[in-house]
Amino acid sequence: MKGVSTTVPSRVPWIVTGVALVAVIALVLFQASRSATDGGPADTGAPMGGAAMGGAPLGGGSGGVDIASMSPQEKADRLFNRVMMYASEGKTDSAAIFAPMALQSFEMLGPLDVHARFDVGLVSIVAGEYGKAKVQADSILQKNARDLLGLTLAYRVAEVSKNSAAASDFAKRLIAAEPGERKTARDEYTAHSSDIDAALKEARARKP
Repeated sequence: MKGVSTTVPSRVPWIVTGVALVAVIALVLFQASRSATDGGPADTGAPMGGAAMGGAPLGGGSGGVDIASMSPQEKADRLFNRVMMYASEGKTDSAAIFAPMALQSFEMLGPLDVHARFDVGLVSIVAGEYGKAKVQADSILQKNARDLLGLTLAYRVAEVSKNSAAASDFAKRLIAAEPGERKTARDEYTAHSSDIDAALKEARARKP
């Protein structure tokens, strides 16, 4: 993953409820396959002992992980995994605390690649920052209008924003693009295959 050039506010509103939270949980189910294929640091659930932007304790306890001593990439991976874990477990308060830290960590990295933009988009959705997630989806699709991660993210943003027309459009585009794009065997498609598959299943089940 690379970095993110967007500016992240110090306080991110938490507005993911109801249907939106269900969609977010679907988004984070890909994490198991990502940990196996991506090679990023696994989040074991141990409390973290350092703040994302400094060394202030976050979790406490002698077993805490001092993320202040990590590289920027490791820090972003660790915080991303923590946000996704809390969101998948329905721990919305905890996810809301870590989401701004994760976004700030991505800011400290270099230019975004597709994989990083998708990850930032997921965290932004969890944080209720749908506009930021849409920016990431749009940026991916500007380079490749058939990109499966871009279409998946755009579809999810439309869903949580309750934009039925846009969701239907992106669902159709995702279904149409999938056969050809999957043949490219891109690494990010493999890492996020379960998330793409979940979006495709929902897209195909949508009423015309």
